[in-house]
Amino acid sequence: MTRLGALLTGTEARLAAQALGEGESVSSAFGIVEAGRRAEALELVAAAGLRARRDVLITVLRGIEGARFRATRVDTLWTMPAHLAGSGGLTSSLVELVDRARESIVCSTFNFQRTSGMWVALRQVALRPETSVRIYLDSAAAAGGRAASPEDVAVQLAPAVVLATGTFDGKPVRNHAKFVSIDHRWVVITSANFSWSAEYGNVELGVVIDDPNLADRIEREMRDAEDIVYKHA
Repeated sequence: MTRLGALLTGTEARLAAQALGEGESVSSAFGIVEAGRRAEALELVAAAGLRARRDVLITVLRGIEGARFRATRVDTLWTMPAHLAGSGGLTSSLVELVDRARESIVCSTFNFQRTSGMWVALRQVALRPETSVRIYLDSAAAAGGRAASPEDVAVQLAPAVVLATGTFDGKPVRNHAKFVSIDHRWVVITSANFSWSAEYGNVELGVVIDDPNLADRIEREMRDAEDIVYKHA
């Protein structure tokens, strides 16, 4: 099981164990594993004879989850004119964090401008077959002409999944959530939009949190809201 432990993230192991405990099949439970590693993970489970030994497989997965556990680490992420912040990272370095993604990016912003470093960085990640990208946007942010429309973002980031706000109870929903979740582990929560001014000129504060459980919770809660307040661009 060493190979399986090296293959799965702690979050994947936990969610798969939870799904098995709720009665899902092994194939369904392992649907949480990124597509590029899923077949190999199922082959390893079958080779170990664990498909029919649900309780043992759950125990193995819980062990992987525990082995993958990391203490939460938090750092600041600043933007100030002339980069005056004396500690922590710079909002412009978010591009570097995104570029290092190996499994997934889930992010949300109000204003996405072509001048942002994320315009190119997210496209490069989205083009990797092993990395999934999912982005939530505000439908009305482009009305003033400065931000890219959700449709333009969808074209730029294809084959990423791009969702924009719709209406709820007949009223438009605004998307002011600003975060990036990287590899189901690192979460950046920030005041900054995806724009040049936010990344280089404004005073913006964010935090970078190394916490797989928080990343998983944020991603799941956004997915739960999709059918209610978002629509595909």
